[in-house]
Amino acid sequence: MDAAIAANAVLGLVEPTGAGVGGDLFAIVWDAESKQLYGLNASGRSPQSLTKDVFAEKGLTQIPPFGPLPVSVPGAVDGWFELHNRFGSLPMQDILTPAINYAKDGFPVSELIAYYWAVNTQRIGKYDGFAEVFLPDGNPPQKGDIFKNPGLASTYEKIATGGADAFYKGDIARTIAAYMKEQGGYLKYDDLASHESEWVEPVSANYRGYDVWELPPNGQGIAALQILNIMEQYDVEGMGFGSADYIHTFVEAKKLAFADRAKFYGDPAFGQLPVKQLISKDYAKKRRQLIDPDKAAKRVDAGLNDGDTVYLTVADAQGNMVSLIQSNYRGMGSGMTPPGLGFILQNRGELFTLQKGHANEYAPGKRPFHTIIPAFVTRNGQPWLSFGVMGGATQPQMHAQIIMNLIDFGMNLQEAGDAPRVVHTGSASPTGERMEDGGQVHLESGIPVKTQRKLMKMGHTLQPAVGLYGGYQAIQLDSRRQLYIGASESRKDGQAAGY
Repeated sequence: MDAAIAANAVLGLVEPTGAGVGGDLFAIVWDAESKQLYGLNASGRSPQSLTKDVFAEKGLTQIPPFGPLPVSVPGAVDGWFELHNRFGSLPMQDILTPAINYAKDGFPVSELIAYYWAVNTQRIGKYDGFAEVFLPDGNPPQKGDIFKNPGLASTYEKIATGGADAFYKGDIARTIAAYMKEQGGYLKYDDLASHESEWVEPVSANYRGYDVWELPPNGQGIAALQILNIMEQYDVEGMGFGSADYIHTFVEAKKLAFADRAKFYGDPAFGQLPVKQLISKDYAKKRRQLIDPDKAAKRVDAGLNDGDTVYLTVADAQGNMVSLIQSNYRGMGSGMTPPGLGFILQNRGELFTLQKGHANEYAPGKRPFHTIIPAFVTRNGQPWLSFGVMGGATQPQMHAQIIMNLIDFGMNLQEAGDAPRVVHTGSASPTGERMEDGGQVHLESGIPVKTQRKLMKMGHTLQPAVGLYGGYQAIQLDSRRQLYIGASESRKDGQAAGY
C-alpha cells in the first residue's frame, strides 16, 4: 500500500494529464492476513450550494465539461489516508518524499505526456492559474524539458505532515474555496471539510470458474460483470479471437449492459440500485435472448422495469495486492487551478445528468456516475489477478475482453493486453443520451478484413482505429510457484517492475 500511494503521488506530478490530488480514487485491496477483499470508494460529492436550478437559470441542458460548474470534491487525498490507515506501514512523510523531491528538483517530461499536455492547454489553458503552474515560459513543456512544480511540492509537504485534514480543513481547503468563489464556482470550504470516503463490499460474477470482482455503483464496474455473464453462455473459445461471430456477440452483449448502465447506475445513497439483479445469471439468460446472432441491434432498452486516468497495481512478498485507479477526468480536469497549490480540480460533475427522475440526476451532495474502475479476480478463494484498463466509458468493455483473452483464448498476461481491442460507442449514456442508430464499432488494427466485411453485412457501422483504446496494467499470481507475473500497456507509457 505504501508503494501504491507513493506511485500515485508521483504520477500526479509527472502525469498531470491523467491524475492528481484534484481528482478521485477507487481501490480494491487483497489483504493477505485476513484473506479478504476490501473496496474503497474515494469519490467526492457535488457542492451543497449548487442546486439543479442554477443550471436552468443559466439556460443549460447539460453540465459543461470545463470551468467551475463541473467541479466536485476531490477525494484522492482522503482515499490515500483511508488506505494508509488500514493497510500502510511506512510514515506518510517517507511515502511522499520521492514525489516532493521530484516536484522541487524537476523531471524530464515524456513524449506522450508532452503531447497530451499541449492538447489540454488548448482546452483549459485560458483559466486563471493554469499558466502559472503548467505553462513555463508561456508554453506547454516539450519532450525532455525539465518541469518543476514547487506549488505541488508544498501541497504534498503539508499533506505529509498534517494528514488529510491539512487538505480538507486547512489552508489548502481555504485556498480552494476562495479561488472557486472568485471563479463563480460553488465548491466551498464546508464541502471539503465534510468529505468522507466509503469502504464498500466488492461485488462479483463467476466466469468459467474465476470470480471477477468490481466495485458497486456509483462506478460502472458491474457493466463488465453483466457483459461477462452474457458471454459465458456462448462458446467464446470456439468462436475464435478476432472472428466476426465473437465481435458481434460481444458488441451486442455490451449494448445490453450499457442500456442498464444508462438507466440504473448512480449514487446508491440517493436511491435503491438493483445491483444484485443486474449481475445475476438468471437476468443474463433473459438478456441473451435479445441478441440476434446474425444482425446488429439498432436500439436496445434497459431490462429491469424499475476520461483520462492512471491505473496502477502493486503486490508484495507477503501476498498483499492492491488494484488502484485515479483520475481528474477529461485529462487535466476542469481547468480550475487554485493559486500556489500546483494542481487542477477535477470535472467529474460533468457526468451527472439533468434528466428528471434519472438515477444519476444532479443533486447537491451527491456522487456522480463514475467511469474509473479497478478490477480483481480470485480463483477458489485465492487471489489470481489484479488489473485495470484506463479509458473512460470504454473500461467495462476492456475489462471483459481482458478476462476472455486470458480464460477463453489462452493468452498470457502481456498478450491479453496487447491484443487488438474492440470498442463500441454510441450506447445510451448516464448523462442522458441514448443509442438510436446502433452506434459504431471501433476495431483496432489487427482485426482481419474478412471479419470486418462480415460485421458490416450484419449491420454494424465500423470505424478503424490504429491502437488508441485503454491503458492496461496487471499483476497475476502464480500460486503454484509462488511468484508474480507483471504486464503493462503497449499503447501508452507504463512498465511492469519488480523490486
